[in-house]
Amino acid sequence: MSTSSLKDNLAAAIKDAMRAKDTARLGTLRFLSAAVKQKEVDERRELSDAEVTAIVEKQVKQRRESIAAFEQAGRTETAEQEKAELAVLQEFLPQAATQAEIDAAIAAAMEDVHKQGVTGPAAMGKIMAILKPALAGKADMSAVSQQVKSRLA
Repeated sequence: MSTSSLKDNLAAAIKDAMRAKDTARLGTLRFLSAAVKQKEVDERRELSDAEVTAIVEKQVKQRRESIAAFEQAGRTETAEQEKAELAVLQEFLPQAATQAEIDAAIAAAMEDVHKQGVTGPAAMGKIMAILKPALAGKADMSAVSQQVKSRLA
């Protein structure tokens, strides 16, 4: 089967939103679908689930940043709209990792890197390189990065 299950889920969600006349949800789903199609056109190939997840993650990150900016500016209505879009996007991410799972992954990655004898700033990059594929879509990577920094300090 050449199509990814995530793309099938997205197409089905778009149809459901159209039937339900849920315009807010439909707009977010169509935006995501357009981003996936654009990447496929640019690369002239079908995207894997992992690549679709990366696009979803990028959009989730953009929404989180927008929410923070709108809340600081006191634009709560716009922030609420972004939060609704964020919730829709998160449906297409894998089950979120628990804090315990994240802590365990960080500890294991740090141990690996220390066994290799890497320390200092270089260790940060190596640790994140191990964690990125392990936690992709399951955790907020900027928060994970902060946790790693504080443990290295």
